Amino acid sequence: MKASVSWLAEHVDLPTGLTPRELAEALVRVGLEVEDVQSGGDALSGPIVVGRVLSAEPEPQKNGKTINWCAVDVGTQHAADDGGPRGIVCGAHNFGAGDLVVVALPGAVLPGDFAIAARKTYGHVSDGMICSVRELGIGDDHDGILVLPADSAAPGDDPLPLLGLDDAVLDVAVTSDRGYCLSVRGLAREAAAALDVPFHDVVADLPPVDGGAYDVHVDDPTGCDRFSARAVSGLDPSAPTPDWMATRLRQSGMRPISLAVDVTNYVMLETGQPLHAFDRDRLTGALGVRRARPGEKVTTLDDAVRVLDPQDMVVTDDTGAVALAGVMGGASTEIGGSTTAIVLEAAHWDPDTVARTVRRHRLPSEAARRFERGVDPEIAGVALARCVDLLVEHGGATAVAGYTVVGDAVAPAPIAMSVSLPERTAGLPIPPADVRRHLEVVGCRINGAVAGDDLLEVQPPTWRPDLLLPADLVEEVVRLVGYEKLPSVLPAAPAGRGLHPRQQFDRDVSRAVAAWGLTETLSYPFVAPGVLDAFGLAADDPRRRALRLANPLSEDEPELRTTLLPGLLDTVVRNLGRGRRDLAVVETGLVFLRRDVDRTPELPGIAARPSDAQIATLNAALPDQPKHLAAVLTGALEPASWWGPARPAGWADAVEIARVVARAARADLIVRSGDLAPWHPGRCAELAVGDVVVGHAGELHPRVVAALGLPERTCAVELDLDAFPDREPARAPDISGYPPVLLDVALVVDDGVAAGDVERALADGAGELLEDVRLFDVYAGDQLGSGLKSLAFALRLRAPDRTLTGEEATVARDAAIARAHALTGAQLRS
Repeated sequence: MKASVSWLAEHVDLPTGLTPRELAEALVRVGLEVEDVQSGGDALSGPIVVGRVLSAEPEPQKNGKTINWCAVDVGTQHAADDGGPRGIVCGAHNFGAGDLVVVALPGAVLPGDFAIAARKTYGHVSDGMICSVRELGIGDDHDGILVLPADSAAPGDDPLPLLGLDDAVLDVAVTSDRGYCLSVRGLAREAAAALDVPFHDVVADLPPVDGGAYDVHVDDPTGCDRFSARAVSGLDPSAPTPDWMATRLRQSGMRPISLAVDVTNYVMLETGQPLHAFDRDRLTGALGVRRARPGEKVTTLDDAVRVLDPQDMVVTDDTGAVALAGVMGGASTEIGGSTTAIVLEAAHWDPDTVARTVRRHRLPSEAARRFERGVDPEIAGVALARCVDLLVEHGGATAVAGYTVVGDAVAPAPIAMSVSLPERTAGLPIPPADVRRHLEVVGCRINGAVAGDDLLEVQPPTWRPDLLLPADLVEEVVRLVGYEKLPSVLPAAPAGRGLHPRQQFDRDVSRAVAAWGLTETLSYPFVAPGVLDAFGLAADDPRRRALRLANPLSEDEPELRTTLLPGLLDTVVRNLGRGRRDLAVVETGLVFLRRDVDRTPELPGIAARPSDAQIATLNAALPDQPKHLAAVLTGALEPASWWGPARPAGWADAVEIARVVARAARADLIVRSGDLAPWHPGRCAELAVGDVVVGHAGELHPRVVAALGLPERTCAVELDLDAFPDREPARAPDISGYPPVLLDVALVVDDGVAAGDVERALADGAGELLEDVRLFDVYAGDQLGSGLKSLAFALRLRAPDRTLTGEEATVARDAAIARAHALTGAQLRS
């Protein structure tokens, strides 16, 4: 919200000598965020004066452009060397002889360090520049130069006061709970509270409510609990917007358009109540308020045809929807260049409905920005009266008799608060009188004590829908007392019990994968439904049963993830686009899995802490949220250098990441052939601990790689960390001082037998003497025959209390081979 200091000063008695920056600091002290203190004149320097155009001769150019060669009177002090007018080349055509303009003379500097000098162009020496709004830094309009009101100044005068550029503007970032600060009225109230000076509210004389302004009916009081209307006639459509009003609109970041539109925008900025003006002659029948019908359309003021949702609120006449309620008006009743009769509307719309409409249609507006945060329902009448008065005063209009109000807004509920609660919460002495005074400053009304002198019944003001609890009132008191006065006391830290075993497990896993060489990333948990189609998931795959958010941040990603891979692969694609081809990234985070039975529990109230049974019911309605780890590998895992060529990442590396996690979990990982999208069916490993499948690893399917724009043979692994069993306490290994016996065995098995199954069978058969078993060679060829392969394992045998004899080692080896034969059909290769 941008507001000039001079505008604020009309509603608050600012102390004499107070600088704009001191005012900004005062607002910051009471909790507002002042992003900038702007003064339009700060970016301007040098000779910038008012000039009167004496002549403007159009001169067509060879490039097809027509320029104006102008003679401009800039006053005797700034006249040309011969004492006459300045000659200036200008490409705009929205002015003519006799108009007053702003002229930057040689030596002037405009915003953006744009230095002005006399230069030859289009066959003339242009001795300065006639400025547009954007060139002066007071707006974005660059369609033509800025024409000043007639007789508002004389040639040679300083234009800065005329344009309001000698006035500072505060740029305040307004949070969602402070919607009332999206108005000069709200900011002035905060300034008065911060400076402890009187505040002057916007006032106007209201006619009696008789329904005579215009016929209105509200069919959905939930979406619109109050609809107010006034009307004017006899408006002069050519009446200009007063210069002071146009200046304040520009200072607030809005572009002046026409008197009728500018008045509604000006009053919105002043009071915080968005208004809309309908061309009365283009309305057919009474105004109505209802939900949109399925398939109904409306053309908004931006000339876009919008298909409405049944949850959208609309304003209608007998022809259908004429405005998207709380967001934007319709083109069919737009104020035009011939409008003389106007119906003014000021309604109180449901904030949630407006917010959803904005996101649904991707149509943010200044009006919607205020309705989303909550508008004072009692200011509508004052805002309408201000509009009528301004149109009568500056547009020659006549106020139509009558004032229509349909509906009645619900008053805020009173809050019972102990007068000592702010003191007890802040740890700072706050006398009861100060508590009462600060609450009254923010607009609250104290109805009296509820029980004794300690408990107060506080009525929040209508412009503060965020005040619902005693804690909210405490915040108001404490911020006015001053956050800087709160004592800083370091609480005594209770004796800790260390990390929970699962917390320690998570940390150990993170350290282990980082030490292996993975870079951790963080993704949003929101995904687009189409990514699961790209993954090639079957229609009945549980991962397709994603939960859809009721109010997503982006309509493109409305679902919660059921796997970490979409976000991680999106990170990979983003890095690939920036030239990084060799990637090894990992992410740990929650996934959200729909339960078999969806439940919608009754939400508990906020008056007291929910019971254990209510909490259990709420938890039962939540989706399962297991913690997963996923990693993706692309390009070279080991770079090329003097030691040799690069080694590309492969499916075995993805499996090795799973082994690293399993070692951190102190679990025995079983690796076997698997088949699960989005992995390549022939290069996918199913990972298990005992009988529980904990994840998959391998090479992604070529179709997935192509659909997502990934490099060929991209590999990935995803593990369910919550599926790993609780870790056994770490135990130091038994170290034997006796020499090992090293034996190699080569076993012939069918092609379909997994090497991991053979390895586990060998370990099981060798017994306690086996210290390690490792696969070191795989062979398949004509010597073995079709459908067979040879697996060579290195066995390391050792006894803890003696040197093994050759006979003992042979017995252990033979037992291992026999066990492998029994379980997998393995034969010793001769």
